[in-house]
Amino acid sequence: MNDQTPDSLIPYDEIVQEALRAVVGRVLGEIEQGGSELPGNHHFYITFKTGAPGVSIPPHLRERFPDEMTIVLQNKFWELEVREDDFSVGLSFNQVPAKLQVPYAAITAFVDPAVDFGLQFQATAGDMAPEMHEDAENDGSESTAAPDGDGDDDGSNVVTVDFGKKK
Repeated sequence: MNDQTPDSLIPYDEIVQEALRAVVGRVLGEIEQGGSELPGNHHFYITFKTGAPGVSIPPHLRERFPDEMTIVLQNKFWELEVREDDFSVGLSFNQVPAKLQVPYAAITAFVDPAVDFGLQFQATAGDMAPEMHEDAENDGSESTAAPDGDGDDDGSNVVTVDFGKKK
């Protein structure tokens, strides 16, 4: 018998990533349908690749975050529009309003610290390792919760999907 797992001809990793990104779209769609009001203490940290195809952000933000950026949807956001493949939202950065458009395929992390829920996504093969960046630069967050769940094993519900090939 051979102990090696054969390479799959079915792209399971891509299918799962697409399904998990659809969760983000559905959650944002629920917020949009509710009048863009977040219920209770819910708020979202959304990290995305700024250079990914379809991402539209102002030039000064792309210059500041050439690889990856984290935004917060909490108190100060407007015009949330959720579509099948992407979403757009208005946010304030250092008191300057900006409109962002983000395809779900560009998202690398989605976290709701209010309920210890998070999803992390694989970067596509063309992406390089992320550079260090400052988190949550928009003016909407008053929260001090850690979006990445670092620290003690607190039982948070962060789902990490990694389909590395066995050797």
